[in-house]
Amino acid sequence: MAEAEAKMKQFNGGGGAGLDAERGRFPYCVVWTPIPVLTWLFPIIGHMGICTSTGVIRDFAGPYFVSEDNMAFGKPVKYWKLDPSKVYSTGPNAWDTAVHDASEEYKHRMHNLCCDNCHSHVALALNLMRYDNSTSWNMVKLCFFSLLYGKYVSIGGFVKTWLPFVLFLGVIVTVVLTLHLR
Repeated sequence: MAEAEAKMKQFNGGGGAGLDAERGRFPYCVVWTPIPVLTWLFPIIGHMGICTSTGVIRDFAGPYFVSEDNMAFGKPVKYWKLDPSKVYSTGPNAWDTAVHDASEEYKHRMHNLCCDNCHSHVALALNLMRYDNSTSWNMVKLCFFSLLYGKYVSIGGFVKTWLPFVLFLGVIVTVVLTLHLR
């Protein structure tokens, strides 16, 4: 009996169980990965996706394309675990339905780096499911919450995100100091 409950808890993503970074499974999570060059300059900017209840990643990867389990810029390095009990939408399997409906909507949209992008796709899914009884999810809120509540998959993920920025900053500081000390 305890084994069956443990398996069900793992499947439902309860208590953090069910996360499997090796297989790329993050049930009930928002996932994030760096975008080369852009994240090197601004480490809080990256590519975002949302996962189904079984951990399948959906991300708005480009114009008229929502990928499944193949994020546009590589495997997730960060995840933000959400609580499925905070879904206020009605209907069977409201979480997966909202993720599916948002993905279908974004299969008909042009990608715009600044206004209608992967963050907007995740925001639409959260708005459709009325996550945390809110329909005001947006790019800025998601970026802030992901920064605040997101956890790195591994130390390697942390390094992949921050090392290029630190090196870039080091080069700038070195150049400024070298020119200033002349």
